[in-house]
Amino acid sequence: MDSVKPSAVTPSKSKLARTIAKVLHLRAATGIAPVDGIQKVKSQEIGIQKVKYEQYAADKSKSGSLAKSFELHDDEELQDRVALEALIAKLFACVSTVKASYAQLQYCQSPYDADGIQAADQLVVTELKTLSELKRCYLKRQFMPNPETAMMLAEIQEQKSVMKIYEIMGKKMESQARLKDSEIIFLKEKLEEANKQNKLLEKRMNQSGQLYALDNLHLSGLSPSHFITVLRHTVKSIRSFVRTIMDEMKSVGWDFDAAASAIEPDVDYWKRDHTCFAFESFVCREMFDSFCYPNFSLPHKDSVPDDKKQREHFFRRFMELKSAKTKDYLAEHPRSVFASFCRDKYLKVVHPKMETSFLGNLNHRNLINGGGFPSSSTFFASFAEMAKRIWVLHCLAFSFETQATIFQVRKGCRFSEVYMESVAEEEPFLSSSSSSEPQVAFTVVPGFLIGKTVIQCTVYLSQYQKRNC
Repeated sequence: MDSVKPSAVTPSKSKLARTIAKVLHLRAATGIAPVDGIQKVKSQEIGIQKVKYEQYAADKSKSGSLAKSFELHDDEELQDRVALEALIAKLFACVSTVKASYAQLQYCQSPYDADGIQAADQLVVTELKTLSELKRCYLKRQFMPNPETAMMLAEIQEQKSVMKIYEIMGKKMESQARLKDSEIIFLKEKLEEANKQNKLLEKRMNQSGQLYALDNLHLSGLSPSHFITVLRHTVKSIRSFVRTIMDEMKSVGWDFDAAASAIEPDVDYWKRDHTCFAFESFVCREMFDSFCYPNFSLPHKDSVPDDKKQREHFFRRFMELKSAKTKDYLAEHPRSVFASFCRDKYLKVVHPKMETSFLGNLNHRNLINGGGFPSSSTFFASFAEMAKRIWVLHCLAFSFETQATIFQVRKGCRFSEVYMESVAEEEPFLSSSSSSEPQVAFTVVPGFLIGKTVIQCTVYLSQYQKRNC
């Protein structure tokens, strides 16, 4: 019989013991234990919960006190911030006051105001002291007790300072405006004086009859440019006489439109003041009538030689009269050809009704018909100066080897830039954008031909399309 070996039983027992130990250890870990063990575990849990509650209550109490301390700290910070803003507002108000005081100081310098300067200086000193006090308060953290009120007062002070600055600027601008007005008045006076001097010089030049550019002129050196120079002076004297007529018409209340329509009917003027061209046209038409004849409109007053002697004869007349004073010449030569020319043209240009209306009587006409000339009449002096210019131009025209001929353009003719120029440069027909064909309403100043040289006539352009040539 075989015996049982100890090695076969021992491993089984040890394995069982290990299994029981594992079970017991698992119960202890999961809380599964005997009854007395369970009670012991519960009592431990209750103790732990009690400790946790007490700790929570303590933490809550501590956090509440901390929140209160934070709130107190925020209030203090807000108050400090408001007080600092009030201090800054006061600072800016003081700076604005200093600026206003400095502006007042500058304004009082010119014109000099001692009291104003002293008051502004004192205010600057006061505000600088206030700024120094504000600096001290800031460094020592001594803010104003009522910052809201202080901020409002500072804003009011700043606005007052700004208003004062604008007020000073307004006064300064008013002063500058008064200065500019005085300068304008002074310049107007200077302009008026200069205009008077110019008119005086022009009057002297016209009355003297001198053409300085032609002083050393010789018959052999004549050219169309000399004729153009004399013609320009002639046109100036014509327009001067026309202005004299229109001034007299205005003073006695004549209707310019009616008078212009009587001279040039059925003309629509581009501007109302263009009626002056109708009066200029009338004067030129009467004064240049018979210009193409050697003796002008006085065929039986003087004998004229032929050919070269005729040129010398007219050139001598031209040189004699161009530098003479009209009034003196008429007084010294009352029976000269030029004097007869003046009488004839005056009676044609100045109608008796016109003379009566302008001068109140017919004394000028009666004196001229009797062989004399008015000596103190500005109206006749203006006419005589114009007559002398036209007479001198006529003498020069017959001094050329190829005599100058005169021409004018009929009403309704097509405008030609070769032979014509418009008296009113702003007329719409002259613009490149105008599709209308410009036509002549009337000739204002006649044109001239000297050989192949064309001196354009001056015309006024019409607004209608009827064509006569």
